Amino acid sequence: MTEEVSKAEAEAEAAVAAAVEAGVTPPQTGEGEATISIGDIRGVISIIDICAQRGAYKGEELEAVGALRKRFADFIAQVTPAEEEVPAEEEAVAEESEA
Repeated sequence: MTEEVSKAEAEAEAAVAAAVEAGVTPPQTGEGEATISIGDIRGVISIIDICAQRGAYKGEELEAVGALRKRFADFIAQVTPAEEEVPAEEEAVAEESEA
């Protein structure tokens, strides 16, 4: 049992390190302030994905973890403006006019 806990802790630490490497940093706040950013939520999604890939969740936990991940991903999709896609023809015309 202790081995499983140590392995889970090591995997969690590795997931946090991966999120930090991906550029997710805690927001700078004053003492006693609690804030959360879009980057934090993206970091949680990354951590969930990494832990799932490494088998950190039990089978019976997967549904709850997946539902939480989906809610976070849906929230990000709602608050993040959609990138406008430029049709290929307009892109080619823009490149020609720059040349």
